[in-house]
Amino acid sequence: MSSHSNHNVDIHDEVNYDPTVWVPHTHSHGTKDIWLKFWILLGLTVIDVAFYFIMPPSMARNIIFIALGIVKAIYIVGTFMHMKHEKLGFASMIIIPMMFIIFFIAWMLFEGNFWGTI
Repeated sequence: MSSHSNHNVDIHDEVNYDPTVWVPHTHSHGTKDIWLKFWILLGLTVIDVAFYFIMPPSMARNIIFIALGIVKAIYIVGTFMHMKHEKLGFASMIIIPMMFIIFFIAWMLFEGNFWGTI
């Protein structure tokens, strides 16, 4: 280990490498992509809230809420959880069980005669 004097140490100095303080230098890619994702999600949320206040309570409004919620969930999982970059087999291991769960919830609601009470 090297000893340090009281002078400023450049933690990105690759020539005088010191494993106790060296950090590899990285370049910023900007925040343009993050802001784009923010505006897309904000737009979907504004549309969602607009439907809430414009449409009267009905099954159509509920279906629109569910559809927009699923669209936002797919977008969040694809972008922030990097699922759109995964191989098809791995993505299928995540998506197919969720489709079965949603199917079984709908099936149980139908079998329990919940549809007629709405």
